[in-house]
Order: sequence, then C-alpha cells, then structure tokens
Amino acid sequence: MKNWQKIYEDGSPVRAEIVKGVLEEKNIQAVILNKKESVYQIHGQYEVMVPITDALTAINIVKNEITF
Repeated sequence: MKNWQKIYEDGSPVRAEIVKGVLEEKNIQAVILNKKESVYQIHGQYEVMVPITDALTAINIVKNEITF
C-alpha cells in the first residue's frame, strides 16, 4: 500500500462501503482496509484508501458530496 493514501476512516463498515462506492462511481479506485482488532471488534477503524494520484480529488468528493 506504498502508493496509496488513507482518505477516510470510520468505525462503521457500511459508511466505508458507501464512500468506496461513491468514489468508484467517479472512476477512482478505492479499497477498504479493516483495521478492527479481530477478537472483540471494539477497537480500530475501517480505512478507505485510494492511489496517491487521486487522493486530493477523493478527499474533495468525501467532504463535499457525501453526508451521513
């Protein structure tokens, strides 16, 4: 994940999937990393990652076009 940047994180897998889906509709490749600890699922986040070249555009989309 060297050439990827985190542009969003949340404790909800549903919100992470929504962000990923919106980015993919805008032709931005996105992946979700599950950073939740494996036993109790209490600590950690779901991180949406995009290629560094698309990071600025993706951040603007998340800030301006997605509301929860």
